[in-house]
Amino acid sequence: MTKLPAITAAFWLMKICATTLGETAGDLLSMTLGVGYAASSLILVSLFAFSLAAQLAANRYHPLLYWTVILATSTAGTTMSDYMDRSLGLGYAAGSLVLVSCLLAILAYWKRTEPSLAVDRIESPRTEALYWTAILFSNTLGTALGDFLADDSGLGFALGALVIGGLLATILAAYFWTSVSKVFLFWCAFILTRPFGANVGDVLTKPAASGGLALGTWGATAVLGLVLLSAILLATRRESAARSLC
Repeated sequence: MTKLPAITAAFWLMKICATTLGETAGDLLSMTLGVGYAASSLILVSLFAFSLAAQLAANRYHPLLYWTVILATSTAGTTMSDYMDRSLGLGYAAGSLVLVSCLLAILAYWKRTEPSLAVDRIESPRTEALYWTAILFSNTLGTALGDFLADDSGLGFALGALVIGGLLATILAAYFWTSVSKVFLFWCAFILTRPFGANVGDVLTKPAASGGLALGTWGATAVLGLVLLSAILLATRRESAARSLC
């Protein structure tokens, strides 16, 4: 039985919600609660490691477990990116280049050692480990790209989200109306949903003077958490119903 969800519109909506929640929850821990980037990264990477171990040990798809790992990669990616860009002083542009290089290296190794990068052919623990490593780095990269668009590019949070949204719409059009590799389009979309979520998270949390909705990290995290939990519970019910028919 597959251990990964079907790639549908619901998957992408939940992915955007999870990555936006990862942005707000990561900021809540590192900044609002004053834990700091280094300590937050350690905590959230540990959470990622424990949830990933449970995912790798599972023998089928568990919606709650799968999306817990996705959320853990998002929150860990937020604090890891902030630590690189701010605490280490790399800046958003240099940090993004480092992360792009790491992600390309992971995908190149995956392509060399496995027959395909397709996410519907995860048939071994090694391939699944590569899948999750690529997701962790894509989410970390997405945070850096989102911050770069929002701050260094001068676009701001709302315009940055519109730019990424336009790119995602282009990928969607290419999926339906071109012969471009679906695997390539999947990974492009997966990477871009992270900066889109990061910018949406900024829109939700930042003050009105900065172009945000001023919900704060507490308010945005609570709202997004409820939305994602509701979607996971719905997916769990559908999974249980599907198993009962088998």
